[in-house]
Amino acid sequence: MDARGALGKYGEELAARRLAEAGMTVIARNWRSGRGGEIDIVARDGDALVICEVKTRRAGAFEHPAAAVRAGKAVRLRRLAERWLADHGGPPPGGVRIDLVAVVLPRRGAPVVDHLRGVA
Repeated sequence: MDARGALGKYGEELAARRLAEAGMTVIARNWRSGRGGEIDIVARDGDALVICEVKTRRAGAFEHPAAAVRAGKAVRLRRLAERWLADHGGPPPGGVRIDLVAVVLPRRGAPVVDHLRGVA
């Protein structure tokens, strides 16, 4: 695994931990659709299904991770959510939500983990 892959994996670990601390249940990680694309984390929040994109960046010259979820990415996440639902029995009673967990790793100190609900 290269440095970028390790950074992403670390960010996903932090994100899964944050979601669990918020009372959510992680039910899948790195789910791949047979037609391309990946959902970083699939979770339950009560009776709602949450499709969660995780973006991790080192602090510095890069934009905030939330800025990486533009219109095209939002469309892809919605399509992946539809594929997940088709493969797993349809929507739950609480519906489906797409969230983002943005992880920023400063040069020193603890990572900053922001959970943004309903981004797409």
